[in-house]
Amino acid sequence: MAIKNYDELSSLELDTLKEIGSIGTGNAATALSQLIGQQVRIQMPEVRIMGYNEAIEWIGGPEEITAGVLVKMSGQINGIMLSCQQLEFVNLVLRNTLGKEVEDYFGLHEMECSVLIEVGNIMISTFINALSSLADIQIELTVPAFTVDMQGAIMAVPMAQYGGQSDYIMTIGGNFVCDGKEVPCRLLLSPDIRSLNVLLRKLGVSGE
Repeated sequence: MAIKNYDELSSLELDTLKEIGSIGTGNAATALSQLIGQQVRIQMPEVRIMGYNEAIEWIGGPEEITAGVLVKMSGQINGIMLSCQQLEFVNLVLRNTLGKEVEDYFGLHEMECSVLIEVGNIMISTFINALSSLADIQIELTVPAFTVDMQGAIMAVPMAQYGGQSDYIMTIGGNFVCDGKEVPCRLLLSPDIRSLNVLLRKLGVSGE
């Protein structure tokens, strides 16, 4: 039976999505490692179904400034995927690619932004490629959009696009570990409800 909201997911369906999240973030960590030339691993990621306000708090709070790379999905799966890049992550990338760091987001200029967009896009694409392969589905991605803003403003995008379908969003998060230091990583994967049912059916656990 098709679900009508994220909060209707069964424990089996949630466990399957958590496994997908674990594989996808593992692949994203490998891609990041190759990009920055440093060994990167990811701790066991959390996959959670949350209300939008709860998700904003989990990422850092509505007024927390962050960089976001947003990609829209189409094809058999419609939705968005968002990479939230907190300052620790930003400096990890910049330090290992450009040999520099920034004190705050106002220090980001065209070159730095280009690097962060490329890294976010590759991590998202790697995650989505793993998902496509596991579920045997075709997913097309748009050119990534980049912004630096308060978390509340960045999260307004999925809220505006899918808030009418569901009060919940699927969040995937964990910590990258590089050079002995933990760096927060937050990815938000938000397929629409129809797409979620398609995905669960393709994974053999439920759906339409």
